[in-house]
Amino acid sequence: QVHVVESGGGLVQAGGSLRLSCVASGSIYSINNMGWYRQAPGKQRDLVAIITSGGSTTYADSVKGRFTISRDSAKNTVYLQMNSLKPEDTAVYYCITDVDYFATIRRYWGQGTQVTVSS
Repeated sequence: QVHVVESGGGLVQAGGSLRLSCVASGSIYSINNMGWYRQAPGKQRDLVAIITSGGSTTYADSVKGRFTISRDSAKNTVYLQMNSLKPEDTAVYYCITDVDYFATIRRYWGQGTQVTVSS
């Protein structure tokens, strides 16, 4: 069993910053990708950023230059530094962890953390 727990969400004014954290724990030998998705009310869940085990990153166009993803592999932790926040960044942010079980990779999701950006 693997548990994925996010923290760091909250309410912030436009132009402000927040830092999200996510820790994966449990039966983990190796983690492949870690990352963040978000879902705004009435919209689909979209990729925000992903970081591979080698440190390569991918960002949604809407957050490039404002958000930075990083990870501490020794701690099975991924971070999302969000700067210059906009009201349209308001969403529930979900952490994902892709655990490598050699023959297969299984994705685990966190419960989500709410980020609200006021104008």
